Amino acid sequence: MTGDWRMDRIGAALRGENPTVLRRLESGFAVIGDVQFLPGYSVLLVDEPNVQRLSDLPRAKRLSFLSDMDRLGEAVERACRQMDPGFRRVNLEILGNTDPFLHAHVWPRFAWEPAELAGKPVWLYPRERWGDERFGLGPRHDALRDAIGGELDRLPSLD
Repeated sequence: MTGDWRMDRIGAALRGENPTVLRRLESGFAVIGDVQFLPGYSVLLVDEPNVQRLSDLPRAKRLSFLSDMDRLGEAVERACRQMDPGFRRVNLEILGNTDPFLHAHVWPRFAWEPAELAGKPVWLYPRERWGDERFGLGPRHDALRDAIGGELDRLPSLD
């Protein structure tokens, strides 16, 4: 997966050109992560490219974003529980330290993770995991994409 869509993930999603989009939600886009060393990693992208922080949104849209984050988290949890007996939980994070747009990370966590990393933030995984082609999103993740998307379809939005 290469292309200019990575330079403008939200704009590409709005144009229907972001290949990682799982579903359009009320406040943005549920996307599967570019890296999958923790299979099921997903991100909620706000649908307004200039919004940098949760507090930049009007209160109603802010609550909608948080509701969508919860919905994506539950969808990832359900899909990962079905597909991997080692699934333990999901971690939800809104960080904003690198990318200049509001987004929320949904990280599934597994019993098979290395003991020295299992109880720590995923950001402490070795750098090589993030760029290793073995962990890049690809066709082998289609069943996982379908499972998360299906769970999103089954979970009601709170609108």
